[in-house]
Amino acid sequence: MIQVNAIGDACPIPVVKTKQAIRELGGTGVVQTLVDNEIAVQNLTKMASQKGYAARSDVMAPNQFLVTMTIGSETVTPVTGAAEAFAPRPQGRDRNIVVAIASASMGQGDAALGATLMKGFLYALSQQDSLPTTLLFYHGGAAFTCEGSASLEDLQAMQSQGVEVLTCGTCLNFYGLTAKLKVGEVSNMYTIAEKLTQADLIIKP
Repeated sequence: MIQVNAIGDACPIPVVKTKQAIRELGGTGVVQTLVDNEIAVQNLTKMASQKGYAARSDVMAPNQFLVTMTIGSETVTPVTGAAEAFAPRPQGRDRNIVVAIASASMGQGDAALGATLMKGFLYALSQQDSLPTTLLFYHGGAAFTCEGSASLEDLQAMQSQGVEVLTCGTCLNFYGLTAKLKVGEVSNMYTIAEKLTQADLIIKP
């Protein structure tokens, strides 16, 4: 059995930690994850259902929940289509997936929440079984690849696994960030247009 402490961890870290623990099992076994909010419980039990793992949740104390997953011989039947939809894809990418980041914020509304969501998205993206082919950063998104970005480690990790990271040179110059680029390469609008038009799938969070 592996125990995971995800108390105080923001989404999607509890799920990522749990998936890492499941991989460490190398087969059958039990993973228990301790979290401090019901949203994390829901995220974990949904992931278990999608993967076909038997799971239960218990209230241990106020704002303290334990999610127990059984992996292997005691797994339950996944919901229809989930096994195919969520099965890990081989690292050899079979589709040209481009992620375009055009803003420092994800969604509309509170800017601070949007920044937190975007940081969480990039981290979650770096933890996927199948990574995108290319990451494009332009306009307000250009800062993510530069000095001071809270997502640099995640972007560098993806680049080290073969993901192409491109940032708009005009945008870097406009925001005074040209000399602060820390990951990937400077690009131009022709290349950005080319990457987008040739993509099998474009993701714009």
